[in-house]
Parts: sequence; structure tokens; C-alpha cells
Amino acid sequence: MDKFINFLRGIVTIFISFVVVHGANPSTTFSVCSQAPYPELCTFLVGKTSVETPLEVRQTTLVSTLTQAEHAHKLVLAMDLSSLGPRAKSAWVDCLELYEDSVYQLNRSLGSTNSRDIQTWLSAASTNHETCQNGFHDFNLSSHFQTFKASLSGFSKYLSNSLAINKALTPLLINSTPRKGRRLMETNNFPNWLSKGDRKLLATPSGATSADLVVAQDGSGNYKTISEAIAAVSKLTKGNSRFVIHVKAGVYKENVEIKNTMENLMVVGDGIGSTIVTSNKNAQDGSTTFASATFAVSGAGFIARDMTFENTAGPAKHQAVAFRSSSDLSVVYGCAFKGYQDTLYVYSGRQFYRNCQVYGTQDFVFGNAAVVLQSCNIYVRKPLGGQTNTITAQSRTDPNQNTGIIIHNSGVSGTSDLGGAPTFLGRPWKEYSRVVFMKCSLDSIIDSAGWFPWSGNFALNTLYYGEYMNTGGGAGTGGRVKWPGYHVITSAAEATKFTVGDFLDGGSWISGSGSPYTSGL
Repeated sequence: MDKFINFLRGIVTIFISFVVVHGANPSTTFSVCSQAPYPELCTFLVGKTSVETPLEVRQTTLVSTLTQAEHAHKLVLAMDLSSLGPRAKSAWVDCLELYEDSVYQLNRSLGSTNSRDIQTWLSAASTNHETCQNGFHDFNLSSHFQTFKASLSGFSKYLSNSLAINKALTPLLINSTPRKGRRLMETNNFPNWLSKGDRKLLATPSGATSADLVVAQDGSGNYKTISEAIAAVSKLTKGNSRFVIHVKAGVYKENVEIKNTMENLMVVGDGIGSTIVTSNKNAQDGSTTFASATFAVSGAGFIARDMTFENTAGPAKHQAVAFRSSSDLSVVYGCAFKGYQDTLYVYSGRQFYRNCQVYGTQDFVFGNAAVVLQSCNIYVRKPLGGQTNTITAQSRTDPNQNTGIIIHNSGVSGTSDLGGAPTFLGRPWKEYSRVVFMKCSLDSIIDSAGWFPWSGNFALNTLYYGEYMNTGGGAGTGGRVKWPGYHVITSAAEATKFTVGDFLDGGSWISGSGSPYTSGL
């Protein structure tokens, strides 16, 4: 990896020598540094490398942040495991994977000139850093993490600076680069997210899908389990083209993981309730929340259709994930996610869910992706006795992360056994938590306050919670919380910021998936 990184840095140096932002000068460069949360760190790097343009500031910061990520990975790898019990080792395994992924995300950022992509990948690296720590905290094992926590504080600062500097550069780059006319939604209601081939795949009935591999429990396919098919994919890869796995009807009791090296993979079933992937891993039995997922995907460009993903651990087992995704530019269409606490882990990256069903009790749509759930049905289940239901728990930790959970044109209701359990739209897992419900039908199960605090006054000033043109018995905003971060959105212009077209830049990548979508409000 070191040789590859040194080669990449050489390419970056050559690239910088040719790329100039029009009108850039040293004062502009230092102005960019002034917008960073740690300006002294930025100006130190600028002075050390004698950079002259804002682009060079970004590249210098990214290279330094990558170095910090490599250092973090080495620290975790060298950690003494002899004193760790099974739970701490589980958290350690997560950290090792997460910092490997951070190195990957930062390498992608260094190889890109697209500011929106870079912001997404930096946000993912920042989320990885936070999740590693969460794994130890969840098990009250923070003392094990203290041995290298101080050494990782530098990584956190470099990440925050990189996010701020890249965000500050975006308007400069837009103003200096000729832009083509914006493509609008196509007449067939498909945005232009992916290829036309992918569009056809999602529009084709399940049984007629042309699959590269078939999974069938009765032996009529290539493999009997999904995991076996995933393991075979790397040997049968078709380069950057779409690889399709058809999972025939059946109940597949397994935990599936798709690594970030497996890009452009599509998994299609025979329908909700027909193709079911199920497991019962959970935090109470020693798994971290991150590792409890029945189905986990990291590879970019993932598509899923016509399947059910569930975790049957039950409410007494607390955190138990049915589906976890950090797949950037991914589409999930016509799927169901069934669990209780922490059902759908929208971990990181840009994600789009359409015509899906989500079942859960507490924090059951959670994570730090930039995600839109559109035309979905959200079902609140009966929780543990005395427990409060919260639909979302978004975990943005930095104001410059381009993340949030947007629920658009969807329905929220209770299952038949819900009873009178208090139910809220969400609570702030992290300081800059961001959630918006737009044009949704909210059943009367939603408490009049709408939103629930995490702990005391934590995040109430820094979160962004919004509601726009919702209907139904639980949509009235007269009794809503009075937090500074809560907004009753009355402006269409403000609401448009959270649409698929603007928030996800979905017009550039969703259409090829074949999933219908609405670009605007």
C-alpha cells in the first residue's frame, strides 16, 4: 500500500502543477485556512509546503490527513489484544476495518477533483473514526481505547479541517469551471444516476432478470447461500460493469457482508416476503452494533431489489441491525427491513431508498449517510415495556459533513400491536444531527412534541430537524418542541435543499438504477 500511496502523491503533485483556480493568490489561500476549525494547523501546513493556491491547500491537507489515517490504522493493528475480552476484541475488529476503509476513502479523495464526492468520502472517514470509538463505549470499555485515543486526536482535527477547506473551495471551483446545462428528470421518471443498463435491470421483473449468478436453496442455482455467491464474485468480476446475483425465494439464515472492493453489485430477490435474509446477531450477545448486521454492504454502486432483510433478536436484545450500508451512490428499491432497535443502519455515503418498508422501535433509521427515503412506509412496532419509540437517530458530528436523513412523500404508522407507546420522529444521536420529514403522512401515533431529546440539552442548539407540508393526525406542529435547531419549514426554496436532486445530486446518478424517483418536492 505504501508504494501505491507514494505513487498517488506523485500524481497529485503533477496534477497541482497544472491546475490553477482563476484569481487564486496567497491571501485567498490563507482565507481558506481561516475557515478551518483548526486554522493554525492549516497555516502550518501551508507555510511548511509553500503552497500558493486554494487547490494546493486542499491537496496538502488531504495528504496530511491520509498520513494520519495510516497512522491510526497502524496503531489499531499494533494494539495489545492479550488483555482484551471477547467484546473488546469485537470492537477492535471493527476499528481495524474502519480505519482500513478511511485510508481507502482518503485515497479516493486524493484522486478526485469533484468537491461533492470528496465531501462525501471525507464524511465517511470521519464517521469511521467516530464508530471505532463507539464500539468501545457501547460495551463500557473506554479504558481499553484510552491507550491510543490521544494519538488519534490529531486525525480528528485533520479530518475536520479537510471537510471545512473542501467545502470552502466548492464555490471557487464552480465559479472557475464552465458548467454544462443541468439535466432534468427524464420523461420516464428515472433520474440519471447510473447507466441505462442498470435502469433496465430494475425495471425488469425479478424472474426475467438476466443474472450472472443464481442463489437457490433447492440446488437449482449456482450456490445455496448468498455468502457463497458473494465469495465467488471476485473470481468472476466483469471489471466495472454491473454484476447481478438473483436470490430465489426462500429464507436465508446467514450474515452477509459485501466489502468495499466489490463495487457495482446488484442483489435481486423474488419479492418482499419471498426472498428473506435473516439473522439474530445483537449487542447483548457480544456483537457491536456495527457488526450485528444481518446484511452489510460497503462496495460503491450497490443495488438491491425485491428482498426482505430482518434481524429477529427482538426488543429485549436492544441494538440489532437488519441492514447496514456504507455503499456510496447506492439504490434500494422495493425492499423491506424488519427489526426492533437499530433496524436500518444508513451508515455513510449517498443512498436512495424507494418503495421500501421499514419496521422498528427505537432509533430504527439511524447513521450518518446522506440518504433519502422516498415513497416508503415506516411501521412503528411495540417496544419494551416503558420504552419510547424514536424513528430516527442521525449522527452527524461535524457541521461540514454533507449528511442527513430525509424522509420524503412517505407514510408513518403503527403496527397492530403498537398500543399506546410514546412515539417520536427522532432524537439527536450526535451533536449536528439532521433529519427532515417532507410531505409525509404522519399517523396520530406521533407525539405532539414531535421530537425527543437524547440527554438533557445535548445538541438542541446545533441539530437541524425540519418538517415541511406533512399531513395526518400526527403532523400538527402547534405543540412541537421549541428547540433552536427545530424548524417548521414554510419556504419551498428551503425544502428543496433536501430533495433528491439537491441533497443527493441524484439527477447525476440514480436514473441508471432503474428506480423511479422524484427529483424535486
